[in-house]
Amino acid sequence: MKAPPLSLLTLTLLLNQLSSASGGKILVFPLDGSHWVNMKVLIEELHAKGHEISVIRASDSWYISEKSPSYTSITLPSTGGFEENFEAFLAPQLQVRLQSKPTSFWSYFWMHVQLQRLVVDQFSQFHKRMSEIIIPIFEDENLMRSLHDAKYDVVLTDPGIGGGAILARRLQVPLIFNVRWTIQGEAHLLIAPSPLSYIPFTATELTDKMTFPQRIKNVLSYILGTYTLSRITEPYYKPLVRKYFGPDVDYSTFFLDADIWLMRNDFIFEFPRPTMPNIVYMGGFQCKPPKPLPEDLEQFVQSSGDHGVIIMTLGTLVGKLPQDVAEEIAAAFAQLPQKVVWRYMGQRPASLGNNTLLVDWLPQNDLLGHPKTRVFICHGGTNGVQEAIYHGVPIVGLPLFFDQPDNISRIRAKGGAVVVDIAVLDRHIFADALMTVLYNSSYRENMQRLSRLHRDQPMKPLDRAVFWIEYVIRHKGARHLQSPSYKMSWFVYNSVDVIAALLTVVVLITLTCISIVRLLWRMIFVGKTNE
Repeated sequence: MKAPPLSLLTLTLLLNQLSSASGGKILVFPLDGSHWVNMKVLIEELHAKGHEISVIRASDSWYISEKSPSYTSITLPSTGGFEENFEAFLAPQLQVRLQSKPTSFWSYFWMHVQLQRLVVDQFSQFHKRMSEIIIPIFEDENLMRSLHDAKYDVVLTDPGIGGGAILARRLQVPLIFNVRWTIQGEAHLLIAPSPLSYIPFTATELTDKMTFPQRIKNVLSYILGTYTLSRITEPYYKPLVRKYFGPDVDYSTFFLDADIWLMRNDFIFEFPRPTMPNIVYMGGFQCKPPKPLPEDLEQFVQSSGDHGVIIMTLGTLVGKLPQDVAEEIAAAFAQLPQKVVWRYMGQRPASLGNNTLLVDWLPQNDLLGHPKTRVFICHGGTNGVQEAIYHGVPIVGLPLFFDQPDNISRIRAKGGAVVVDIAVLDRHIFADALMTVLYNSSYRENMQRLSRLHRDQPMKPLDRAVFWIEYVIRHKGARHLQSPSYKMSWFVYNSVDVIAALLTVVVLITLTCISIVRLLWRMIFVGKTNE
């Protein structure tokens, strides 16, 4: 029996109402730049699932558009210009590395001292600006009233800045992190058991198999790094926490109180280590099968014949290099039979060969998934490394800043990458690295093995991430998955008080036994002597 048209219309409207009713209201407090690229993937998928998304953005945001079919914007005053800030942020670091040219241990050490000072100063200024974002939000009574009235089900934030955690606590809404790095350091090290005997600290470029000298380096790096991170962020976020939440709030745990930590890596990339029940691994969630290339780019790729194509990009933050470095890279490319697609926005190098195509933008995922791609030259950002694993493409790493050396070192430890130090790069060193990866089949085989391991899982990482966001919405949090360990002091966490109490009891019992034995000795033997 055919249903009348009116019934079909009614059924459609009912289904739409049910779909919208099942959707949650999500407030997103993102970090701009490359971090927004992966946050946007989550937002678009959540929107497709019927959720209502609101995104907090600055008026001069670099990547976060004010208008989008996937979300509604809440626009704040300028933060000083993310793109301009980061260009000024990165250039001095690159200059120090290129000018130092370390030739000995002490010159290498001095270069790192200079970089450390520079990074501490720059990150301090960055977090000063990021912490100031929260003040106009809290001081704007109309905005805060509208945020409370919206009755959001969850706040989704990148804890690389602290504003999202602060706002979630103010609104009394469950909190989810899209995370690898936080304002207090690498996420695992903050909430999961992390024995330094086999878990390398950030930026050490160590593996899970360390020699004794390496373990010394790891422990010292942990102590110095933890102290440095506290000096970078506490002066700016701690007064905010004290001002808006009172002096009794434990600052050290304030930014760790998320219901779910969506971790942007997995154990294909990460070394095996202890974890926690509220850490959900979604490494490679932004990866997807390749789409066809634009016609002109496809023709260029196909013209490479059996030699194949090399892709080079240094991410969203670095579009150009010092001219002398660019000339050496271009000269190295010119020696190769492969074709090269190079995202480069600087002055065209004079040494550029006919085999190299310069572009302002490239479809990175689609090129990595192309059967003619042989090598991926990258800076080591998390997104690019995960896409290389997904597509099984070996890497020549040119790490520059932040977590990039650590990311590339993990792939090198798994046999999928060669690393080139930009401070000593010339056409010969760079060409040798490229030929090593091109003509030593083990690099491609290792990356393809990692790709097979990454793909062999019961649920796609993006689906897993969305499931857990919806889980928090359905159950109004996930507090039952939180361990109380991160709220404990080091003294209590390591049971130092218990050990001290037990040792005290043992000592008291021992002293009591000794006293009793001495007393008996005197009563028996000394007494007999007197008789």
